[in-house]
Amino acid sequence: MIELRRHTSINCYAWGSYLQFARQGFALGLAAVLQSIKAISVEAVMKLIPALLEYSASMKGPEAKDNLLGRLFGFGSLARSGRVLGQWKRDKSSPLLRDFVTEVVQLGNKKRYLTEPAVALILDLTRKLPDEAIFSEVLDTPCVQDWFNRAANVGDPDALFLALKFQERTNVQREIFGKLLPYPFSLDNFFTEEHLLSLAACFKESAFCLPRIHSIWHVITDMLIRKEASQSDNNTSSSKKHKKSKKGSSSEDSKKNLRNFCEVIIERSLLLSSHDRKHLAFNIIIDLLPRLSPSSIQVILSSKVVLGLMDILSNASSWLYNAGQHFLKELVSLVSNDNDRCVAVIINLQKYSFGRFDSLTKTKTVKGLIAKIQNGQDCLHLVQNLMALFVDEGSVTDEPSDQSQTTDENSEVGSIEDKELVGEGNADLLKSWVVNTIPFVLKNLKLTSKGCSLTDSEMIKCIEEKFQVQTEILKFFAVQGLFSASLGTEVTSFELQEKFKWPKAAISTSLRNECIEQLQLLLEDAQKDEALHVSGVKSNDLGFYFMRFINTVCNIPSVSLFRTLSSNDDNAFKKTLATESALFQEERKIGTGLDSTKMHVIRYLLIQLLLQVLLHPEEFWEAAIDVIICCKKTFPSIAQSDNSSAPESVEGGTEESDEDGSEEPNEDGSLESIDVLVQTFLSVLPHVSGPVCFAIEQVFRVFSDEITETGLLDMLRVVKIDLKGSRRQTDSDDDEDEARVDIEDDDEMEDADVGNVDDATDEMDEEMEDDSADEVDEDQDDLEETVDNKAKDGDDAEATKGGEDSDDSDGMDDDAMFRIDPYIARIFKERNNLPGSETQQSQLMRFKLRVLTLLEIYLQRNPGKKLVLEVYAFLMQAFVKSHSADGNEQFRQRIGGILQKRIFKAKECPKGFDVELSRLESLLQKALHLASRSRYKAVASAAQNATFWILKIINSKGCSKQELASVVDKFQYMLNDYFSNKKSRLKIGFVKEAFRRNPWVGRELFGFALQKIGSTKAEYRRVQTLELVDCILKSWVGDDVSSASKVLKKHMALLCELMQEILTKMPENKSRRQEVRRFCTRALQTVTRLNLKEKFQKKLSSEAYTLCEAQLGAAFVPFRQ
Repeated sequence: MIELRRHTSINCYAWGSYLQFARQGFALGLAAVLQSIKAISVEAVMKLIPALLEYSASMKGPEAKDNLLGRLFGFGSLARSGRVLGQWKRDKSSPLLRDFVTEVVQLGNKKRYLTEPAVALILDLTRKLPDEAIFSEVLDTPCVQDWFNRAANVGDPDALFLALKFQERTNVQREIFGKLLPYPFSLDNFFTEEHLLSLAACFKESAFCLPRIHSIWHVITDMLIRKEASQSDNNTSSSKKHKKSKKGSSSEDSKKNLRNFCEVIIERSLLLSSHDRKHLAFNIIIDLLPRLSPSSIQVILSSKVVLGLMDILSNASSWLYNAGQHFLKELVSLVSNDNDRCVAVIINLQKYSFGRFDSLTKTKTVKGLIAKIQNGQDCLHLVQNLMALFVDEGSVTDEPSDQSQTTDENSEVGSIEDKELVGEGNADLLKSWVVNTIPFVLKNLKLTSKGCSLTDSEMIKCIEEKFQVQTEILKFFAVQGLFSASLGTEVTSFELQEKFKWPKAAISTSLRNECIEQLQLLLEDAQKDEALHVSGVKSNDLGFYFMRFINTVCNIPSVSLFRTLSSNDDNAFKKTLATESALFQEERKIGTGLDSTKMHVIRYLLIQLLLQVLLHPEEFWEAAIDVIICCKKTFPSIAQSDNSSAPESVEGGTEESDEDGSEEPNEDGSLESIDVLVQTFLSVLPHVSGPVCFAIEQVFRVFSDEITETGLLDMLRVVKIDLKGSRRQTDSDDDEDEARVDIEDDDEMEDADVGNVDDATDEMDEEMEDDSADEVDEDQDDLEETVDNKAKDGDDAEATKGGEDSDDSDGMDDDAMFRIDPYIARIFKERNNLPGSETQQSQLMRFKLRVLTLLEIYLQRNPGKKLVLEVYAFLMQAFVKSHSADGNEQFRQRIGGILQKRIFKAKECPKGFDVELSRLESLLQKALHLASRSRYKAVASAAQNATFWILKIINSKGCSKQELASVVDKFQYMLNDYFSNKKSRLKIGFVKEAFRRNPWVGRELFGFALQKIGSTKAEYRRVQTLELVDCILKSWVGDDVSSASKVLKKHMALLCELMQEILTKMPENKSRRQEVRRFCTRALQTVTRLNLKEKFQKKLSSEAYTLCEAQLGAAFVPFRQ
């Protein structure tokens, strides 16, 4: 027995070891000993533990901690052995169990880190006790009662945890837990605001064990979730019993408990306290979120939580920054696979940040969550929540406006841009975010080319889902942007069976404009989507739905348009509604076909113009009326239908008549309706939004075959004109030649700017080796590179610094320009009324780019028409002018792209007898001049391609040799300039390519080229010209032998003299000597092929014969005499 006592003492000392695993081992050993040797007295061991492991208040450091932990492990050994519980079961009057609980509680109260394991020890010991024993042996003990009574005041989370566990175990209704639990106990009573406030200190102190979460929080979250789950079960059973009142009350009670907990504990206790407690608050929320319903998520992500998170994430140097990032990451991960929860999170994050969560936290959280919602019903659910957020101002404005509530003296000052995050102006920020986000949600449902792999039934389902979302969005934008209610903020339409709501505060003008602009974009996207639908699957007509909706809402007595329309705007508004309705009926009547397509695109244009009329007072009514007149002239049945069945006045007004003459768009009665339509387009293009431009492009596309020269020249003048460019006076403004473009004018100006070229430059050029065989390909590739980088959208044009220095050369003074181009005059008149930083020049540039889009459409659909020549001439001049110092790069690339893609590389070119040869010759002369003189590589390349294109058109005409003589003269003039003028920048590679494509030109210039080689002094240019003649000789392969022989016979003597001269003056450069020998060899081969050997030998002098024999070697063997 003495030996056993000694080993027991050793074990007790070992529990106090600073080695953790040794302490655990000895504790397990003693438990095994006590369990197996019944002779050991439990009471003696209980006395031995504190006696051997002494502790006093004066003890400090590791020794005190080791002794206290040793005691805890000792009591744990007793409990684990089962001796304490076994002895009580044998003798229920024994005080052993009460003494054991007392010792453990007193030990736990000595240090904070001992309390939680002490509670765990008590719970483990009493797990097998009956409920009666728990009351008598544990809860009624004086030390436990004293602990419970003071726990709420001092803030002891472990006492609260023990009380809740015993309450859960016994379900007792007695006042034995002090202030920790309410009496009588229930979940609703526990989560009252008053009781939670009394426990706030306990919850605050639970942060001591971070990063581990205290056990109390698992119990609390289970209680909250259990409450919600039980309410859900009750709801199910009550629905079966038709007890709907209990169902609603139950759901409200559950949310009330959660709301009280969040407001009192999370917001007012933890978030307003230290960093650790803030960190704890976010951990609790993350623990709760996956177990809450979507509606409950909106409760827990309250304004203070969101603002506190923003405060942390906006300051990267914050101590809690990493914790905030972790919370956000976990939040996104939790809701990513549940779209209902995802919507709830999106709404709350943006609701309390006023639409600025991503921007203030410098993340893409909200944007990423929205992108995850792609299902049709989920998109509709999100859209409906966003609409409710727009209309429901109360829940936002009622939130506290002092951001400092999320911080205390221990937290860093937040770096959110301005501390007045919640204020009067921020409601508009949130609404603006809603307006701009709703279309982004719709894009997730956009039908792409991938849809082509779907079956027709699947495609129909996709289209129907998207149309459902589109109509909801359309109604929202229309109601909020276009209308206002005169009585209250809610209006019910019995015809539509819908209720419309507006915010209590009046919507600002800027917000209304945003709604209308988004409405325009929505209609544009719907029109674009129509082209993606597979054949046999007809899309829904969103434009028709919109116009019927507008007409219906306008007829509601208590609803009116958001502004009072002027007489002109009102007239245009009503006539647009009537005309669109008539067009729709006629479109449905005639079915598919070109006329139906024309009506469809015009309908969408009218819809866009109607919105422009509402958006911009007194600016677009004329354009709307002009389009209506053109509709009636193009489709006479529309006018008849309009007169026979005019729709009711949307504002209860009187019938409209045309007696005021407002429908006459132009005083000149000779104008075709298509010309009027083009002029209308040009009058609005500088000022309208992108969707209106798209609608105009679609109308222009289907009517492009009917465009006249008048309308086309109107557009071309816009491309060429310059606000600040000088305009020369002319005596005859009506001369047709005004429309003809003098491309050379700009080039002459270019040469004047350059001045005289230094002779030394050309001398250097002559010394340079030129790989002429690749020159043309390189020059053409230069323009193609420009095409690849061309800009697509004219709306983003940058303002140029000033007008071009070049002469506009359109032959018009200011008055004539105002008279002919009223849309340009309008830009001048509005120079003092431009919005923001937009200048007259930038407005004109945007106008030009939009007109270029129309011209490209015309060229795409009419590549073989004579008017393509006029388009080319105007565009070529504009392209040259764009290379001046102030030229706009986007404009330059756009024109270069159109020239290359739609003209030079078009599948067809202008043909027929109506294409005048004199016109082609004039254009060819100017193209050759640019190709040989322009200092801009891109211009020279475009001129070279233009030359090939013009020659292709000339070849298609089948002209006689006499008619083509002037064409040859122009090439001869260019070559003569090359040999005689050092300013010439002509690339021989370009001429070679022209001769290769058009052998008849080279044949006619063969003799001229031979003469120039002989008279050219510069070695470099002589060799270049030899390459040119060599190219001509190559072109005779497969050519008409008789005609080629005739040409060669005529110039045989000249050829022999040239060979003698060049072989006499052989270049020193090795590559150039090879070029001379190559030329001579080619000449001999051509003579042989054309059977002119004898003629050649007769003309060849003895000196030349000797040179050829010496220099040409084997190539001259057949010619030896």
